[in-house]
This record gives sequence, C-alpha cells and structure tokens, in this order.
Amino acid sequence: MNVDLKGLDGLDKLLERARRNTLGDLLTRTRERMPDKFAIAYRDKRLNYEELDDLVNQTAQAFRQRGMKKGDMITVMSKNSLDFVMVNFALARMGAVMIPINYMLTSPEVAFILEHAKVSGLIASEEYAPVLDRASAGMEMSFRYIMDLEEADILPDSLGDWIALRDIRMDQPIDLVEEDLSDDDLAHVLYTSGTESRPKGVMLTHKSIVSEYVSCIVNGNMSENDVLIHALPMYHSAQLHCFLGPSIYLGSSGIILDGASPEVILQTIEKEGATQLFCPPTVWIALLRHPEFDTRNLSTLEKCYYGAAIMPREILKELSERLPNAKFWNFYGQTEVAPLATALQPEDQLRKLGSAGKPTLNLQTKIVDENDKEVPRGEIGEIVHRTPHAMKGYLHDPEKTAEAFRGGWFHSGDLGVMDEEGYITIIDRKKDMINTGGVNVSSREVEETIYQLDGVSEVAVIGIPDQYWIEAVTAVIVLKESSKLTEETVVEYCQEKLSKFKVPKYVAFAESLPKNPSGKVLKRELRDEYEGLGEK
Repeated sequence: MNVDLKGLDGLDKLLERARRNTLGDLLTRTRERMPDKFAIAYRDKRLNYEELDDLVNQTAQAFRQRGMKKGDMITVMSKNSLDFVMVNFALARMGAVMIPINYMLTSPEVAFILEHAKVSGLIASEEYAPVLDRASAGMEMSFRYIMDLEEADILPDSLGDWIALRDIRMDQPIDLVEEDLSDDDLAHVLYTSGTESRPKGVMLTHKSIVSEYVSCIVNGNMSENDVLIHALPMYHSAQLHCFLGPSIYLGSSGIILDGASPEVILQTIEKEGATQLFCPPTVWIALLRHPEFDTRNLSTLEKCYYGAAIMPREILKELSERLPNAKFWNFYGQTEVAPLATALQPEDQLRKLGSAGKPTLNLQTKIVDENDKEVPRGEIGEIVHRTPHAMKGYLHDPEKTAEAFRGGWFHSGDLGVMDEEGYITIIDRKKDMINTGGVNVSSREVEETIYQLDGVSEVAVIGIPDQYWIEAVTAVIVLKESSKLTEETVVEYCQEKLSKFKVPKYVAFAESLPKNPSGKVLKRELRDEYEGLGEK
C-alpha cells in the first residue's frame, strides 16, 4: 500500500502522532478500555468514563469554535468541581495551556500572574469572577467563561462579559478534537513563590506530567480499583498531579469534594467505600479529633497519603491504631518536578520517621555541596534531581531557569541528608519557604509587606512548629525607637495587603536579630528561640 505523506509534513508527523502520550490521550485510552466504569462524582452528578470523555470533547469543540487555539494561556480560578476536571482535559486536548490559580490570592496578586503569563482567557466559578474582573482591568481577554452553573442558574447582570460554559458546550459534537501536539508541548503553568516576593511560572509539559503520574502510580501502589476522595484544592499540583491525573490514567473512581471539611470527608469515606485519601498532616489531625471519626465506618480506607510536612510521630501512631486497615505514604517534592520526587513507603513510616523516603521510579537524586559536588552519605547538602518529571523552565525567565538547572541537574533549593540506605531527610529550606497548612509562603514577601509599616526597623519572618498549622508564619520585629506598633496593628495591616494564609499567626518583638559576620540574619537561631511560641 502506498502512503500519501502530503499535508502531513512527512513521516515524522505520522510517527509523532502514533507515539504521542498527552494528557488528552490518557483519557481517550481509559474511555476505550472501560467506558461504563464510574469515573467521577461531584455533588449529585456521577459520570462514567464515556460520559466524561464526551463532555470533555464538547468543551474542547466549543473552545475551538470560539477561537481558542494551541498555545493560548488560559487562567482557571475555581474551587474543586466537575467542570474543573473537564476544563483541565479539554484545554490539554486542544493544546491550550491551563494556569490554575490559588483562589485565596488577592486581585493584585492575580493581576501579576495574568500580566506575566500574557493570559488571553479566563475561566472561573461564579464566586471568583469578580476577583478576575478586578485583576484583569485594562487587559484584553478573548474569553471569559463561568463554570459549574446548573441549567436553572442565571448569570447576574454584573457578569455581563462572562458566558456560561454550560451554554457554549450545549449541542456541540462529541467528536474527538485533534490537534498537532507533541509530548513536550506545554500543558500547565503553575505559579509558585520562591525566595523572591514575586511568584515564578513553572512550565510543565505533557511529558513532565505523564512521567510523574507513572511514578505516583508505582511508588504509591495505586490501582484502577481505587475509590479516592479529592478533598484538597485541585489548583495545587499535589491533588491535581499526584491523585486526580493518575486516577484518570488508571481508570479509578473519584469523588470530588468542595473542600477538606473533616465531617464531609468522614461521611464520604463511609458512603462511597473510599479506599484512598490524601491530606496534609493538618487535615489528618482534624479528622482524628472530629467526633465522627469513631462513629463512621472507615474500614474500606486502605491507602492514605500525606505530604507538605512531616507527620508527627504520635499522630502517625494514633492513625495506625485507629485505622488498622490503612497503610500510609509520605510524598515529598515540589511543583518544579510536577511535583513528586521521593516517597516513604508504609513499612518505613516508623522505622524512618521524619524521612522523605527514597527517590521515586523516574528520578535520580543526589545531595551536593555549594560547588555542586556530591557529598558523602550522612552530610548535609542541596537536593538535586534528574528526571523527566522536571519542568521545562520558568516562564519568561531564562536566567532563573539556567540557575535552577546548572550542571544538568534541577536544584530543589532544599537542604537534606541521605543516609546509608538511600533515604533522604529534609533539613532546611534553602529558599526560605514556610509551609503552613500545606501551602507555601515566601518569607520575603511577608517581610517586604511589614517593612512598609512606619516604625519597623528590621523584620524576619520564619515558620515555627504549630500543633495545627505544622508551621505557623511568625514575624520577629525590631522596632524603631519610640515606635508604638503592636501585634494587632501588624496583623491588621498584613490582612489588608496579603492573602489570609500569608498573614502572620504570631508576632514577636525583639531588641535585635541574630546575624552572622556578613550580616545575614540567622533564621535558624530565631526558629530555635521562638519554637515554643505556638504552645503559649
């Protein structure tokens, strides 16, 4: 048989399409393997894989018909919902780039992201459309779509520029949307704060994300028979890329919750016979302390995951005793590696308590010194990776990208130590991040805000141990002479300028800040000094 290669740019295009492995392709394959399998539920709506794939196709068809194209940057701002899942796969299928945004950000914070990413379209749930309207004032947006509306819902007049996603999807064909994509095209850009006050756009390709799914599945012992709960925010790479994506890849069944309400999580485990749950330690603690923990049937829960912080020993022991059928995994990583890097397995939870585990399937990891030379086992250094999970770089920032990938390794910015068995323990954050309740906060951003207050001579923002937040944002301030600033004044000012999760939980005043000979503030000494503040 003769093959006509005209119009296909030759054999390379044929081979690329036949071998392609994008996010949209994963859903297509799962639909063909198990069309009638229960895929996903949200509130009172349940879809099998055929129904989910049809809705994704209709959404992609509508986007294309209205002029959206490959490479368009599209911001999504929403709490967890069925439409979030459909938009995720529809954008991936047609080659647009999804930029999920933390819905706790303020309008000025969002405006920076919209401008920096050169966003051309906005998709939001109704409650966050006003935030995006304020953030995008003066910017030209080709698309503004509202998600999660039922047939009876009517858009208020105040959202005149917005169109219901429900309406544009209606009556669209269910045919598969084909686009000229490659595995290394961009799929998502996730903004993450670093040591700088401005966030950086982490560029994740289809290849980065899919290879990370494989590591999650293998090192997390995931299965198509799992029934999992999506309770943590899907804008965050942990829920989105460690659990939602792998579950669709496998053909598992998922239940989407609006948020991480302990009562609702416990009720859902019992009602749905859930086998899998991911929460940061703060939420696991809240579940344990809820009065319904012992009254609900939680016997189906077999696979429990935590991350973002180390689980306290006593909490882990208590969970193991009260959930005898459950096994626990600790997932460690960061957005730049999509985000899984290492995993601590169930059999090591107490034996290696406090460890982040070993590198996952698709990672090569080592610990290096300041000259990027590997250090001996047992010595502290920076954690670096080689992995197909890794980002393609920071959006519009080749300098920071080059610095992060110097020597051909991705530099995590975390300080750690590897023991003789290859287990990694995180010692400190080189990038000076605070992880509070599972969300990263840049110390410098909070410091710069507090410096705007009259009467502040010096300030250092640190994270201190906290029974609930695991790490609580804490400001240690040196006042100018005759300053009358109080803790209440500082907190109120930060509440005006920052997202709620960035506002200091504690404020302390000191005569001076400890420094080394070069003048650098010794934050480790501050953390030691104020460690007990959260217990008062």
